[in-house]
Amino acid sequence: MLKANQDYLKLPGSYLFSTVARKQREFQEKNPDRSVIRLSIGDVTQPIAPVIIDALHRAVDEMASAESFHGYAPDLGYEFLRKAVSENDYKARGCDVEPDEVFISDGAKGDCGNIQEIFDKDCRVAVCDPVYPVYVDTNVMAGRTGTYDEKSGVWSDVIYMPCLKENNFAPQLPKEKPDLIYLCFPNNPTGATVTKQQLQEWVDYANRNKAIIIYDAAYEAYISEDDVPHSIYECEGARNCAIEIHSFSKNAGFTGLRLGYTVIPKELEADGVKLHGLWARRHGTKYNGAPYIIQRAGEAVYSPAGRKQLKAQVAYYMKNAAYIREGLAQAGYKVSGGVNAPYIWLETPDNMSSWDFFDLLLEKAGVVGTPGSGFGPSGEHYFRLTAFGSYENTVAAIKRIKEM
Repeated sequence: MLKANQDYLKLPGSYLFSTVARKQREFQEKNPDRSVIRLSIGDVTQPIAPVIIDALHRAVDEMASAESFHGYAPDLGYEFLRKAVSENDYKARGCDVEPDEVFISDGAKGDCGNIQEIFDKDCRVAVCDPVYPVYVDTNVMAGRTGTYDEKSGVWSDVIYMPCLKENNFAPQLPKEKPDLIYLCFPNNPTGATVTKQQLQEWVDYANRNKAIIIYDAAYEAYISEDDVPHSIYECEGARNCAIEIHSFSKNAGFTGLRLGYTVIPKELEADGVKLHGLWARRHGTKYNGAPYIIQRAGEAVYSPAGRKQLKAQVAYYMKNAAYIREGLAQAGYKVSGGVNAPYIWLETPDNMSSWDFFDLLLEKAGVVGTPGSGFGPSGEHYFRLTAFGSYENTVAAIKRIKEM
């Protein structure tokens, strides 16, 4: 009998950011004269850096000639980009990652969601709480999470690692033994980070327990403090227990271009099976590669001019983050984040629910943020604002919030 995938039917409601966008749209339809400032979804607003635009133009021109035309990309990605990633993101930091361990993709979100496919359905999953929803939702779709308790917001077969104010929003080692551990630092949504020593503890834990860490490093370009690692491969033994996922969206503004990569060391195993080969098989079967012109744009990210221009863009967003953080603190809010990440995590006033605060902020100030409960049960009574808006809108939004 023909049936829909029953695991998809377990998903509660719609995707978090789809709900936020719908509520904003409905508000604007009812209030067409009100201006709304979006500090919700982590979408960049600054234009693509000039050196990257130049690379795009050159690559487009190549596609107009039979001699320089490019069709399907190689399974792992073009050698020029994989080599640039290996040399600049890893070997320059003392990490042993070779070009053929780098898999180019069209973004970190897809890789974060798809990576679970190479693991058995019975694997136990551990996630930070609050957490980027994709980690949990894609495991729900795979039938790995058990049943959902609507009241608590908890999946029965997921191991939750609460990230609380008392531990600076960093997770503690789980008491139950997981098979897959999702970590994201700098963290989305809290903006929290861990030191190299703290991350080493996670690597040691994973190796002791034969677990795999799926490490989302999408925001590493925003790290400003010296003792915060940019890659999990800075830790000893990480090649034996960790997969790392990167994005070009946040460091280079590629949200509209789509480019990312995943690193799987060749020695990484699950029950004696090499995971590098499994991901290569999955990649080659289900994916035709990021476009040539986009991969050339990615290569320009690592040029001297690219590094300089993107450093200025990151500084622009972090100026916004500092303004939000300081402005909210002046207004009496309890805030964190915004130092090594473009997200500010604030406590809702008077123990208000995060969705009630969403409605209040939209109605009174015309500002859209993201309710913390959408990231997991420990996100309730918290709220996320993003620094990815324009500086002018950021200033205007904080002024409105102060005047509420």
